[in-house]
Amino acid sequence: MGYQKYMKQLWKSPQQKEIIKERLISWRKEPVILKLERPTRLDRAHALGYKAKQGFVVARVKIGKGSSKREKMSGGRKPIHAGQTQMNPKMNAQHIAEMRVNKKFPNMEVLNSYYVAEDGKKKWFEVILVDPQHPCIKKDKKLNWVCETKGRSYRGLTSSGKKSRALMRGFERRNKPGKKQ
Repeated sequence: MGYQKYMKQLWKSPQQKEIIKERLISWRKEPVILKLERPTRLDRAHALGYKAKQGFVVARVKIGKGSSKREKMSGGRKPIHAGQTQMNPKMNAQHIAEMRVNKKFPNMEVLNSYYVAEDGKKKWFEVILVDPQHPCIKKDKKLNWVCETKGRSYRGLTSSGKKSRALMRGFERRNKPGKKQ
């Protein structure tokens, strides 16, 4: 097995879950969007296209769980008709996290993102960003396609955005080996 497979198994171990619980204590006090030196889950980041070279940035973002409330309307209404109790977004939390990070770093493009941890109130994701103006990215033949795109996360072109738009559902069912089409 390669080192990434060992890292993947290590991430699922009970000892790692205890370490994450300890980390969450400090992560709760940090700002909502934080630029990191290196990814927390290196195996997952490499699988999604991260490279340890110039032009790549990893940001951890904290996002709230559950539904949100609307502003209180003026005028008399029954509370049930005011529409304040639950307002569920049409996008998944990971897609919202990508868009928030892209808003914070407008000169970067979102490559992908992955789940890190969660507690009762918050979820944490790490978003991989690429600088399309960086010479190292422009020279890389596998990555220079990012230089032509703009606003991938806003248009739902990342993997979580495609899941949010229901473009990736059923893909596994259609392409199972041995299934007649």
